[in-house]
Amino acid sequence: MGKVVVCATVVGAATACAVAALLTRRWMTKSRRWGRAMAILKELEEKCATPAEKLKQVADAMAVEMQAGLSSEGGSKLKMLISYVDNLPTGNEEGLFYALDLGGTNFRVLRVQLGGKDGRIVSQEFAEASIAPDLMVGTSKELFDYIATELAKFVAQEGQDFQLPPGKKRQLGFTFSFPVMQTSIASGNLIKWTKGFSIDDAVGKDVVAELASAIERQGLNMSVAALVNDTVGTLAGGRYDNKDVIAAVILGTGTNAAYVERAKAIPKWHGPYPSSGEMVINMEWGNFRAKELPLTEYDKEVDAKSLNPGHQIFEKLVSGMYLGEIVRKVLCKMAEEACFFGETVPEQLKVPFILRTPDMSAIHHDSSPDLSVVGSKLKDILKISHTSLDVRKVVVEICNTVATRGARLSAAGIVGILKKLARDTANDGEGQKSVIAVDGGLFEHYTEYRKCLENTLKELLDDSVSESVIIEHSNDGSGIGAALLAASHS
Repeated sequence: MGKVVVCATVVGAATACAVAALLTRRWMTKSRRWGRAMAILKELEEKCATPAEKLKQVADAMAVEMQAGLSSEGGSKLKMLISYVDNLPTGNEEGLFYALDLGGTNFRVLRVQLGGKDGRIVSQEFAEASIAPDLMVGTSKELFDYIATELAKFVAQEGQDFQLPPGKKRQLGFTFSFPVMQTSIASGNLIKWTKGFSIDDAVGKDVVAELASAIERQGLNMSVAALVNDTVGTLAGGRYDNKDVIAAVILGTGTNAAYVERAKAIPKWHGPYPSSGEMVINMEWGNFRAKELPLTEYDKEVDAKSLNPGHQIFEKLVSGMYLGEIVRKVLCKMAEEACFFGETVPEQLKVPFILRTPDMSAIHHDSSPDLSVVGSKLKDILKISHTSLDVRKVVVEICNTVATRGARLSAAGIVGILKKLARDTANDGEGQKSVIAVDGGLFEHYTEYRKCLENTLKELLDDSVSESVIIEHSNDGSGIGAALLAASHS
């Protein structure tokens, strides 16, 4: 009996030791994995770091590239396109004007009744239409005939609030947010399609002429007075509301900037100087690249697998199209190397662009005690259930790191514009204000991004200057701006 008791005791002790050893190994494995995850996070934070000194170098590089792009065609990664907009709205414009805003798979048509200095925008209406996938890859005639048809329907519904003087032709501002080589205020040849469009017979053609022909086929008494992109339109809309607006920035799915330059400061301009002495420059700043930009392995992967590798590097760091994808790639590495979400890598996490920036924003803004929004997003989008609070905190920190870098780089870009215009330092002219009109869903809806951008501007500028630099949200500036430019150039 004693031997049995001893054996049982020995077996029990051995079992307890085995269990303890197993638990220890599991704890050590878990600890190792967590340590690896933390190492990946730390490396991300280090590589994404944007101290003020580095941001000032980025701003300097932006200003240098701006000057190079103004000096000659192809002299810089920044195209610094001459927009031929030399008269921005003053507020005195009167009459009925139309706008067509084509920037993606949807387009809008607007009409605006302007009442001059006192009446301002008396009334406005708009309609929206979607472009079928087959039209995006069809012919130029098919696309523009469809657009002109919708425009004709819109004109036919003109109410009593919108009055066109007898015998006068309707004037249209055309916002066309694809790369064009502009040749005048109302003409420009398409360089290439983006955003899923692929209409070969339109490339190299004057898009205004294509639209005008379609309008004529509809029997519409309308002419295109101005061709602009969304950023220039936003600048025009901003200037109409505030005479101190000097630049516009789009922070949405993509990013761009435009600003008002002295005509004599544009060496590549060979025509007569405009009477205003000014010219709006479309920077195409999404293509900015400099050695000072903090690139990570994830950015390089995103770029390599994009439709335009080696191009639009700045855009891939700061815009809504890519922020969520960068976060997904970081999470994927954690899942692969640290089993962050369990023994296997979740299948949904492998899907490119499944984590959209609006979802990233919702995760970043989650203020609930248990980060329930983070848990819901991981479950609903990535099919990852039962995440711990510690895991959710790490996901939030990744979002914060990526968004902060993007916002601070955007602020550095704005400082670069101010530097080019010699508005980054205090001068003798008291009361000079530099207002930047900003539009785009990323800026409008991602609160932490917007606050970070604004705070970074203050950090990079002296107190005496930062008080005079104002960021204004210009909601839907591009559509209204096109109508206003039609007014100021017709």
